[in-house]
Amino acid sequence: MSGAGIYTQELKHIEDQLALQYLPAVKAMSFRLKERLPSSIDYMDLCAIGTEELVKLARRYDETQNDSFWGYAKTRVYGAMLDYLRSLDLVSRSSRRLIKEIDRAIEHFLAEHDTEPTNLELSVILDMEVEKIHDARIASDIYTVLPLDDQLGNELDGTLDRMEHEELLDAIKEVLMGFEEREQMIIQLYYFEELTLKEISEIVNITESRISQIHKSVIRRIKEAVEG
Repeated sequence: MSGAGIYTQELKHIEDQLALQYLPAVKAMSFRLKERLPSSIDYMDLCAIGTEELVKLARRYDETQNDSFWGYAKTRVYGAMLDYLRSLDLVSRSSRRLIKEIDRAIEHFLAEHDTEPTNLELSVILDMEVEKIHDARIASDIYTVLPLDDQLGNELDGTLDRMEHEELLDAIKEVLMGFEEREQMIIQLYYFEELTLKEISEIVNITESRISQIHKSVIRRIKEAVEG
């Protein structure tokens, strides 16, 4: 083997060792994201996507440009996992309409019974097959782990096209300032601290179902404010 070939092989070995060093961090990130997703999403799929991205990043990492590999790689690995969730394409325009109907039905049911309805109860309320309700709720659970501006982008279409990313974030912040402290905290803990509904429930001392509905209500009001 030529000197150049030996050097290239050694360099690749070093890069792969760098990826292996941070593999536990990718596994932890995958597990953490999986905790916020329905059971139909496989932890191993998330881990595989993250690991593949990690190896790619290690092989093009330039330590003269970034002094911390994980600082450089972390958001890109997480972004690859979110891209995978987006690629599932579970939230079509028609299913988004159904999700809204389900959310409204759940909100009314909670107000009357102080508990969340089952899929069977929702199928009776909405006069729809249980399977459709089940699939829509899974799609909704996946949808809500995506970034706020991502969710708004799927809903606002032309409005978002006219807004820059920073403008949208400023609009979101302005709307949140008008909410009660508890609602602001739920959004902060869910999107920025990336806690699960169970963890948030333990902090604010209300049920996971109620937190879920508060969260969806806040998102709906943000959409209405940005559209207006």
